[in-house]
Amino acid sequence: MNSWSRTKRTAALPALLAAGLALSACGSQQSAAPQEKAPREKASPSAPAPVAAPLVTTYDGGLYVLDGETLTISKDIPLAGFNRVNPAGDDRHVLVSTPTGFRVLDASSSQLKEEEFKGAKPGHVVRHAGKTVLFSDGTGEVTIFDPKELGNGLPRGEVYKTAVPHHGVAIELENGELVVTLGTEEKRLGIAVLDKDRKEIARSEKCPGVHGEATARGEIVVIGCEDGVLLYKDSKISKIDSPDEYGRIGNQAGSEHSTIVLGDYKKDPDAELERPEQISLIDTESGELKLVNLGTSYTFRSLARGPHGEALVLGTDGQIHVIDPEKGEVTKTIKVIDRWEEPMEWQRPRPTIFVRDRTAYVTDPAKRELHSIDIESGERLRTGTLPESPNELSGVVH
Repeated sequence: MNSWSRTKRTAALPALLAAGLALSACGSQQSAAPQEKAPREKASPSAPAPVAAPLVTTYDGGLYVLDGETLTISKDIPLAGFNRVNPAGDDRHVLVSTPTGFRVLDASSSQLKEEEFKGAKPGHVVRHAGKTVLFSDGTGEVTIFDPKELGNGLPRGEVYKTAVPHHGVAIELENGELVVTLGTEEKRLGIAVLDKDRKEIARSEKCPGVHGEATARGEIVVIGCEDGVLLYKDSKISKIDSPDEYGRIGNQAGSEHSTIVLGDYKKDPDAELERPEQISLIDTESGELKLVNLGTSYTFRSLARGPHGEALVLGTDGQIHVIDPEKGEVTKTIKVIDRWEEPMEWQRPRPTIFVRDRTAYVTDPAKRELHSIDIESGERLRTGTLPESPNELSGVVH
């Protein structure tokens, strides 16, 4: 039975719902397909020069927009509450998740717009195949739009509503199919696949605690479970089991250069806060799941991919661990910051990695610093100092 209703919108998206509810914890999403650049908006003669390769970091009470080359602050934007940031999918905008929805930040001009995709508990932001997909946990609504239209106000787009609101995620594929999670506020159990007309064509409810997504080369979708992952490949859903009865993979990072997806790995269902020291590598071709011991713990903000598909993990030992996904081996480590410990509350600042092209950006909340690192050489390019401790970190994509 199709448990989905479709609302197709041909004008700027109206308000969904506004509610001052707490935001849900989730990892940053990595795009597995290159995005087209949005056309540059023409600046007036009196307008300031656009920020070069802008980055955005949150702090307690606001946002910093930074020059990605010099790591200097272009603008300090006060914004109360706990806020989150994600690339919008073009080369000038970032989406800011607030308690009431996803606000649009023109990072190139350092302007936080009034435009907002409204929705309670804004959650995952996924970029793929030229589309950006938002999931509002409090409403169960999935918003799909073309990020190239962001310069002209809220884009035209479509909104789909799940049967029951839940902490979920969705991704639209190149052929228009929509992969979206199934669940309720109490229980999440799997995914459904809808065709371009939004009729259900596949479903699996064999994914307890479903969370997170990534896309590998060949547009193979990986969805995390508490006992492995689901794969959507060749129009079919299959399951790869974890080697442990409880082996949770809740955050993943994919790359268009690799058929292997990087995932976290937790195996203690009773831990108040598990500090894992193993990561998972999911081979979407062979269907194998391999675990790699790092010898250090990491958090949900520690996973990224390099320019050639390298798996990158920022450890609590202060190093970026560079992993060859084919061999399942750490090939080198790059020392960036001092040792640190994950805080008990997920909203509290902790070191975060954001990768763009050949550069890894790493925050150090303890020292109020931001570092840029050349991934291939391991060279530290720049270090910037901030007035407040950085929390989340993101930026525009090219």
